[in-house]
Amino acid sequence: MIFQKFLKPTTLALLAIAFSFVACSDDDENTTNTPEPLNIVETALETADLSSLVAALQAADGDLVNVLSGGEFTVLAPTNAAFDSFLTANGFADLSEVPTDVLANILLNHVVAGTVMSTDLTAAGAGYTQTNATNMDGDVLSLYFNTSNGVVFNGVSTVAQADIEATNGVIHIVDQVIGLPTIATFATADPTFETLVAALTRPDLEVPFVTILSSTGQGTPLTAFAPTNDAFGSLLTELGIDDLSQIDVNTLTAVLLTHVVGEANVRAEDLTQDMPVPTLVGESLTVDLTNGPQLVDPNGRVANIIANNVQAYNGVVHVIDKVVLPLL
Repeated sequence: MIFQKFLKPTTLALLAIAFSFVACSDDDENTTNTPEPLNIVETALETADLSSLVAALQAADGDLVNVLSGGEFTVLAPTNAAFDSFLTANGFADLSEVPTDVLANILLNHVVAGTVMSTDLTAAGAGYTQTNATNMDGDVLSLYFNTSNGVVFNGVSTVAQADIEATNGVIHIVDQVIGLPTIATFATADPTFETLVAALTRPDLEVPFVTILSSTGQGTPLTAFAPTNDAFGSLLTELGIDDLSQIDVNTLTAVLLTHVVGEANVRAEDLTQDMPVPTLVGESLTVDLTNGPQLVDPNGRVANIIANNVQAYNGVVHVIDKVVLPLL
């Protein structure tokens, strides 16, 4: 009050305005600008190592930029180096040479519905899920993951950076483009089928099983009934032998052909009671649904279908717990 009486009213007003301005400036300096949350596409745009992915999304059919800007998705995002390797391996000079419909399907093979964090995958350990890609008949493709040594998809692509959260899901950056899987892809990726793969690749076989199960051309789609490692172990015990090498080549060839159906993508929902299933060996298996889905071979031996509808681009895989045999 003593200080104020020596000041003119005009001076007091100017001091009040100045004090107010300084106070506002201090408030502004103490305010932290919080960045706006980004969706999946916006996050990719802000990530330098995903520029090839963004270019692919823009070039592909299906308006994928808008699709992945909404909804809720988990995106396995290949790096720029991954796209370079993909182009080189498939004989493309650049993205513009990839047919846009093919490019769209390959990109959708990296998209899973919903939000799947890395902890969800490691908790599961290994297994199958579905992507948004399809085969020629419109069946949704499967994706195999295994977390025993990092997080690996279809045996070819490893997560390099996990759990990049977006407003509509999550991104996991991966080190390889995940191609459209064939039956051979799942057989080699899933350790459940190690003995089956050993049988299919035995050097003395004259039938090119790997080529057949990798093909997307004539004779496809295929249906494969895939015995587990334990199923092969039981067969060796049943035959009284110690090793697959003790089965003569013609018998092993016939056995393997008995597990493959040509020119048909037979899903679990297509199976009916007493349905004959013609195989490449020239003999049929019979479907029995009385006690769950089962296959009966020409010798009356019964195999349970313990997992089904693992969908590849060139056909479908059903897992069975016993090796079926041609007529002995």
